Amino acid sequence: MELNETYIILDGFMDIERYRALYFIIMFTAYVFILCSNCTIVCLIWIHKDLHEPMYLFIAALLLNSVLFTTAFYPKILTDILSEKQVVSYSTCLFQWYIFYSIGGAEFWLLMMMAYDRYMAICKPLQYPTVMNKSKVNVLLAVAWIVPACQVAITITAASHRKLCTFIFRGILCNSTVYKLHCVQSAALHVWGLFVLLNFTFVPLIFNCFTYTRIFIITTKRGPAVRRKALQTCLPHLVVLFNFCWLTTFDVLLARLDTELPKMVRVIMSFQLILYHPLFNPIIYGLKMKKISTHLKRLFCGGKPNKVLK
Repeated sequence: MELNETYIILDGFMDIERYRALYFIIMFTAYVFILCSNCTIVCLIWIHKDLHEPMYLFIAALLLNSVLFTTAFYPKILTDILSEKQVVSYSTCLFQWYIFYSIGGAEFWLLMMMAYDRYMAICKPLQYPTVMNKSKVNVLLAVAWIVPACQVAITITAASHRKLCTFIFRGILCNSTVYKLHCVQSAALHVWGLFVLLNFTFVPLIFNCFTYTRIFIITTKRGPAVRRKALQTCLPHLVVLFNFCWLTTFDVLLARLDTELPKMVRVIMSFQLILYHPLFNPIIYGLKMKKISTHLKRLFCGGKPNKVLK
């Protein structure tokens, strides 16, 4: 079966004929806000030299991830909303599946790199300038993007050779639940999927928990001032991490459980992934990171920013 001759019906929208205009306004407005908010902070980090530090470069990479994610999905979703029939070619579906998990995996890995950066900056400040130099940061960024992309590519390549027997997908964007459309479930694909899941989520999550625990223990011994400063820089990362873990947990359960969830639950969680989460990161970093918020105030309110501490 040729990929370009295979089409899948997307059965994730609720009452689209009735709420077509509302769906389109919400999604289009969200897309514009996501692009503007994320790109604004990325540009600020790019332009201002006082933000050319590893921590802010990792934040820029994280926000760039959101831009890539939304650009890969929103144009197709907006087109589906305006269309009489919501269909997607199998090749496009596989591409969405690939983007969904390669960027999702990169987000976990970037959060892990950020935890390592905070550990070196707070717990080993004398070694920090030497260890976290420009070359090291570039290598960490490359690893965070390349490793997940390569591992997901293996999954998609294997899935592309599977024959489809069901052509109705219960969602609005393709993810790993596409494997439920296959005529025969592949044990090898399941095993590899579990390996990728462990590599993408549990390894970075364990590393993050260990690293931030060490930071908390070390800063507690150094007094309240050091602890307060560490909390100011680490708290936004932790909030973003736990938020993303919650959304990832749902996706894992959705893919691994055989029970069919109500369409309303699927729609709500899909909207959280494509609408709420890409807006969450720039809000958190824009409000909670002092240097970024200072430059944002200068951009939108005018005036010269006050001097801020690192």
